[in-house]
Amino acid sequence: MERAELGAWLRLTLTPGIGNEGARKLLAAFGLPQTLWQQPTAALRQLLSAAQVDALRSEPDQLAPLLTRTWNWLQTAQTDGVARRIVVLGDADYPASLLRIDDPPLILYLMGQATLAELTQSIAVVGSRNPSPQGVANARNFARALGQAGLTVVSGLALGIDGAAHEGALESVAPDTQRLATVAVVGTGLDQVYPRRHRELAQRIARNGLLVSEYPLGTPPLSANFPRRNRIIAGLAQGTLVVEAALKSGSLITARLSTEQGKDVFAIPGSIHLTQARGCHALIKQGAKLVESVQDVLEEMKIDSPADAPARDDLSTPAQGLLDFLGFDPVGLDALQARCGLDMADLQAQLMALELEGQVARLPGGLFQRLMTDR
Repeated sequence: MERAELGAWLRLTLTPGIGNEGARKLLAAFGLPQTLWQQPTAALRQLLSAAQVDALRSEPDQLAPLLTRTWNWLQTAQTDGVARRIVVLGDADYPASLLRIDDPPLILYLMGQATLAELTQSIAVVGSRNPSPQGVANARNFARALGQAGLTVVSGLALGIDGAAHEGALESVAPDTQRLATVAVVGTGLDQVYPRRHRELAQRIARNGLLVSEYPLGTPPLSANFPRRNRIIAGLAQGTLVVEAALKSGSLITARLSTEQGKDVFAIPGSIHLTQARGCHALIKQGAKLVESVQDVLEEMKIDSPADAPARDDLSTPAQGLLDFLGFDPVGLDALQARCGLDMADLQAQLMALELEGQVARLPGGLFQRLMTDR
């Protein structure tokens, strides 16, 4: 894309009062945005209000600095080796799946060694920003197994389930493998990473995946942007797996959008006492497919399970009996001792061993929970 063409697209997106819908009307009527400012006022008034036409005639104050910033960002790949691209509505490599959603983005900013053309088989894995330890383990293990089956995992780079899903997807490919392991659709400009603790994760995604945003460079993490980007997550994926979600959760927005787009929605059930499981239970009541293993997802999506997909291991540790007493709901130390009959010293020693093996998590409030590590 030439600098002048980029400037025209940025100007269109920056013009107040136009929005994506108005911009699409203009592009459908007049073609490329470079031609818009050559159109007579009477022609523009057929599609826009007088105020919108006046706004279109005025160059936004922020255009020049944003154009310089964006142009320089595109050139940075020459110094750090991470490809940066911009795809606009109407480009041959604009994802066809996004053309079928409500309000397709006008511009997509892309950062990473992969391209959206490589996005063939994909699934969104989303969930709570404040998951349980079991939720984190499920997200990571499911994403890893789905990646090993050849699926690209799409998520939103948020804390909690999103981050665990990206991690698992990256673990599914060897470091030197050129495959689109995961796509992170973010709610900021791509010159920023939010949350900051995911900076290193974002760098790894850029090497074995793709970072995607519809927001101009410099866009901060505004709360309204995150629910809005969920339509892109749902649009890029062939289905959505919700790992954990409260009843009022952005993940349920993604699931709803996926349903509206005629795609499969999967949900992992949890404890009836777990707030983060209630959204998944609500989805299942509404017709989402209950998922107990990765195979449930692969069969529904008609994808062959790879021979090396991880299977659930039979636990043979000396503390297997304690795991049985734990069950899968959080439990306090006194209640657990009453169930198993061990003296407190032996009980604490076995719990410590299970923690070190990653089979038990210690929760706030002195609670313990068993983790299923392979699905």
